Amino acid sequence: MNLFEYKITTHPAEAFREMVYFCSQEGNCSLERVPLDQIAKIESLLNERGQKGWELLQVAFGRDGILAFWKRIVAGEQIDTMR
Repeated sequence: MNLFEYKITTHPAEAFREMVYFCSQEGNCSLERVPLDQIAKIESLLNERGQKGWELLQVAFGRDGILAFWKRIVAGEQIDTMR
């Protein structure tokens, strides 16, 4: 069985100022529209992390930006499940 490591990254709203997402007072957020250049920026972020072995688990949108949750296999580490 593989071992994993996890990472949480933050991305300020200013980095995605063209991306329109709305957050209600209760904290519920949704995407309204995403311009093509912003899609390219997100793709670049995903590909950059993916090249380093990170898999995106979840993204949370908030008023101040985006929180991304990642995981990857710890190289050469495995758990012996036969014990």
